[in-house]
Amino acid sequence: MDLLQNWEKKSKDRQKDYKRFLQRVHKNDVLKHQQEIHEEAVAKIDCLSCANCCKNYSPRFKTPDIKRISKLLRMKEGEFIETYLRLDEEGDYVTRSAPCPFLGSDNACSVYEDRPSDCARFPYTDEDVIVRRQPLTLKNSTFCPITYYVIEKLMQKIP
Repeated sequence: MDLLQNWEKKSKDRQKDYKRFLQRVHKNDVLKHQQEIHEEAVAKIDCLSCANCCKNYSPRFKTPDIKRISKLLRMKEGEFIETYLRLDEEGDYVTRSAPCPFLGSDNACSVYEDRPSDCARFPYTDEDVIVRRQPLTLKNSTFCPITYYVIEKLMQKIP
């Protein structure tokens, strides 16, 4: 059976299993297999066919991101912030609306080359973030098929 078939339901049903796995697994065991599984997932799953991250969530826009994107859009930084961003409850700049204002109807990003570092790094399945920030990994597994795939494969490889 295809691991990705009905992945959203499977991910929802397995959140407790994922949490237990992430709490007990040793970081070095994950790092040993992570890159290979991440690359396999990225080859299998087309982000442009999904874009759940851009449709439902916002990255943090850090100062260098704001400077770079406002320059690209030929806007003053203050105008960029006022037009597109708001401060969230943690004091980070995030988009005012969902989906992301830079997401096109074809699921492509209009600022892709200059996108925020959070976007460039997402879904963090090739970083130690997967075990270091477990609540984030669990959340991402509910809407990102790559995160779901990587966790499932890690659980198969690391009993």
